[in-house]
Amino acid sequence: MLPGGRDNKQINKFTRRAALLGGGQALLFGVVASRVYYLQVIESDQYKVLADENRISLRLLLPQRGRILDRFGADLATLRQNYGVVLIPERIRDVHQTLNVLSDYIQITEDNRARIAREIRTKRSFMPIIVAESLSWEDFARVNIKSYDLAGVQPIAGETRAYPYGPLLSHLIGYVASVSEDDLAALEDPEPVLRSPGFRIGKSGIEKMLDTDLRGHAGNTRVEVNAYDRVIRELSRTEGIPGKDAVLSIDIEMQKAAAAALAGQSGSIVCLDIESGEVLTLVSVPGFEPDAFNIGLSNRQWNALRDDPMHPLINKSIAGLYPPGSTIKPLVALAALSSGAMSPSDSVFCNGSARLGNHVFYCWKKEGHGTMTMREAIKFSCDVYFYEAGRRTGIDKMQEMATRFGLGVKHNIGLPDEKQGLMPSAAWKKARFGEPWMGGETLVAAIGQGYIQTTPMQLAILTARLASGKRVEPRLLRDISPGAAPVIFPDMDIPAEHFNLARDGMWAVVNEIRGTAYARRMEGNGYQFSGKTGTAQVRRISREERYSKGGVIKNENLPWEQRDHALFIGFAPSDKPRYAISVVIEHGGGGSVVAAPMARDILSLALAREGLGLKLYEPPAQTA
Repeated sequence: MLPGGRDNKQINKFTRRAALLGGGQALLFGVVASRVYYLQVIESDQYKVLADENRISLRLLLPQRGRILDRFGADLATLRQNYGVVLIPERIRDVHQTLNVLSDYIQITEDNRARIAREIRTKRSFMPIIVAESLSWEDFARVNIKSYDLAGVQPIAGETRAYPYGPLLSHLIGYVASVSEDDLAALEDPEPVLRSPGFRIGKSGIEKMLDTDLRGHAGNTRVEVNAYDRVIRELSRTEGIPGKDAVLSIDIEMQKAAAAALAGQSGSIVCLDIESGEVLTLVSVPGFEPDAFNIGLSNRQWNALRDDPMHPLINKSIAGLYPPGSTIKPLVALAALSSGAMSPSDSVFCNGSARLGNHVFYCWKKEGHGTMTMREAIKFSCDVYFYEAGRRTGIDKMQEMATRFGLGVKHNIGLPDEKQGLMPSAAWKKARFGEPWMGGETLVAAIGQGYIQTTPMQLAILTARLASGKRVEPRLLRDISPGAAPVIFPDMDIPAEHFNLARDGMWAVVNEIRGTAYARRMEGNGYQFSGKTGTAQVRRISREERYSKGGVIKNENLPWEQRDHALFIGFAPSDKPRYAISVVIEHGGGGSVVAAPMARDILSLALAREGLGLKLYEPPAQTA
């Protein structure tokens, strides 16, 4: 082999290695180039979208909640400006430090800090969490300036609910509050707007009943933001659809008068328009401040409401349960007449008590009323007469008649938490306790005591049906649709002479000397009203107390919670009934003394306002 052969082999070997290295470099460059081409050309649209997602933020525009109006167009629930601040946990390194900085400008309580910590644990990290709301403009301006130095902190300006009448309408209108996790869990596919900070839904009353219509539909806006999520400019906007207004049947002036009459008491007044069934007043006192729920209750505020013996959180008009007392007696009279157990001319002698077996049942008038006809028994509210009427009629016939007149029945007026009440029967007791019905229980039921439980709304419906002979049903919303047909209620299918006797007895209660409410009659306005007083015991009166030297202890000498309930039902005008009312005052004493004057005054106001010719609210005409 030639001496130069070794060099040629080395050169060839080097050349091959260089070629391999060059090929590898070319391959690597090709891979990089193809990847760059793929990313910059083929996938450019996708990465442009991702870049835009960092630069462009799509935000929901909360819809304007619809107003709630009274029958004449007065605002019962409207909107006010709301300034606040939220934080986004995923953009904050130290939430505790951020809250400490913010606390130099706004108040952040320990309860609020605990809530924020809880929401951070339970919500997704990108979801905004409210730090504070209902800030003054001065506080909001200070936070707005400082927020540019705090990543993840956003000032917000929007609108929130306002309740001009506060506790006056708290049970009827209800309140709105932030959407809870339980609210979201109850929905199969919750709208995205429900997760927005500051968005509220109805939690009680009309706000809950009509929430979907009132809340409207959200819009959206596309904005360009910087690295701190601060808005640089708005790119586009799609407006949402405002919520619909709701027009109630309520007359706010009558509502105010009824609440003023009940000031300092615990109870309810319900007044109905007999012709339409529209509810003119639905008052439950005491009330609560609905805006406190809107803003957020502290533990101390919640405990005070929960533990109040007058139960301000209960809507007594539809959820308060009370024995009707003597207000049920006209109904018992109709049951006795319809069943044939008694005739109008039948009389019963009252000597102050009635005996059934070994039991004695007393009349409210210790010395007795003497001989009573049905009309006189209603006028004087004679217990002994109605003990006998109940005994002859039987509990099942009374229960059947009570159901026809709306007692022990849910009327589904739309408000949450409406109670059904109870009008017992023999079958009910057997099913409930496994015991037979006793004769003495019939006598007690005939004067509105025992197992019977009614709501003030049911008593108002009972009165409207007694006054009109029609199956009146209550309505809280006015039908404002064009060409709405008048409401026509079916007849009760009870002989007119039976109704006339019951109404005549109720007229005598108020307008004849010695009637139990004669001192409360209308004077000077040209009208008369009819009604029935009621006093419902909440404690047992022993025989020893009844026949003691001092007699039955007077209400004013008893603790508040042991005093009788005061009740009254009535309608006006007597000759052409238009308005029906029920008044229930917890532990108020005698119905004739306390409840009847309130009923008279509210019925007088209804008649007076009818005479003013006030124009009912009509929605503005739609423009093309």
